[in-house]
Amino acid sequence: MGLGADGEGPADGPAAGVVHGLATRRETLATVESLTGGLLAAAIVEVAGVSSVYRGGLVVYATELKSRLAGVPQELLAERGPVDGDVAVALAEGGRRRCDADWCLATTGVAGPRPQDGKPVGLVYVAAAGPNGSVVRRLGLGGDRDLIRSATVVQALRLLAERVAAAGAPSGATGGA
Repeated sequence: MGLGADGEGPADGPAAGVVHGLATRRETLATVESLTGGLLAAAIVEVAGVSSVYRGGLVVYATELKSRLAGVPQELLAERGPVDGDVAVALAEGGRRRCDADWCLATTGVAGPRPQDGKPVGLVYVAAAGPNGSVVRRLGLGGDRDLIRSATVVQALRLLAERVAAAGAPSGATGGA
């Protein structure tokens, strides 16, 4: 399964680098997915040796589960809806806490085929929460539903790789939040 327009697959693309980097640092990872519906977790667990890094994840496709399982404030969801940068950050931070991980990646957006709640197809937010805080990236992706979801996985993993690199030397931690 190719994950991006550049043809990167899960075992030879950004997932492998992230997993091996976190394993070297003795740090852990979790995921919280809406838009990608488990595709991000699937890409991560295809990497050999991932069991020392990946704690687990949540697929919170339904809006109410974003609050109930990932801890996103209900007021935030009511005010902004599920496709929002602050919601993505709350998903990542909640997943990091719930899964007791050093790092967490979250995805939310509109894959189509139609706009959702006034948000255009291809509007995506990926967020990474880690020991030094959280960051969110807004993406405007083109293509069909499958391409948007696959490109989201690649972009989320790239965001995490950047954040881990920016975090500097390994902390030696084995658990998170």
